[in-house]
Amino acid sequence: MPSDFKGTALLTGAAGGMGTAIAKALVAAGHRVVLLDRDERKLSALAQTLGADAISLTADITDGKSVELLPERIPEAFRPIDILINNAGHDIGGRKRFDVGSADDWAAIVETNLIGLMRVTRAFLPDMVKRNTGDIVNMGSIAALRIVPDMAPYNASKAGLHMLTEVIRAELAETGIRVIEIMPGLTRTGIILTRYRGDTTKEKAYFDEFKMALDPEDIARSVMFALAQPRHVQVAQMVVLPVNRW
Repeated sequence: MPSDFKGTALLTGAAGGMGTAIAKALVAAGHRVVLLDRDERKLSALAQTLGADAISLTADITDGKSVELLPERIPEAFRPIDILINNAGHDIGGRKRFDVGSADDWAAIVETNLIGLMRVTRAFLPDMVKRNTGDIVNMGSIAALRIVPDMAPYNASKAGLHMLTEVIRAELAETGIRVIEIMPGLTRTGIILTRYRGDTTKEKAYFDEFKMALDPEDIARSVMFALAQPRHVQVAQMVVLPVNRW
């Protein structure tokens, strides 16, 4: 193991734009990374790019049994998990008034963004508690704090994530585990394109409406800043916005 090794991270939603940026930043900083996503093709390509310090695991975090088995699927060389970054999320079918959108779409958003995150955290937290160390980084959203019409399920999922993070942090206050929430504003990732199910015209119109957005690398730097603090320092919540938003 190299002398500059800083621990192993498990990163969900690794194949997306934000996940890819975070994965690259982790490896550059001396971490090993377990990349987790549903997209096997993109995941494998990312792992190859990152080299020996990354492995890929394909899984759907909404599948309870699959998530329960995740700790056993991780090779010994990538254990234990020191950092859990809950990054997976989507808004497929979103940006519609609540009564107009599909109930199945609304349920799927919550299943991934909140319940899936709960499943993954529950799978790995007990080992952190046993070792009395670790970091949990939950990728939230400014949508947890601001009312955004036509985004009720997404906002609700991120508000739930926010409260879950707050409660877990309180529960673990007497341990050596840090619980971090990063809350980005609009970021140029694939979430908007998937929201509109591949409609690039709608994606462009959305970003044009807001004029300015963050880049995935901006969020990756924020994550790395929080992780780089001394162990007695916990960045409980970080809101990251483009300069033209408030």
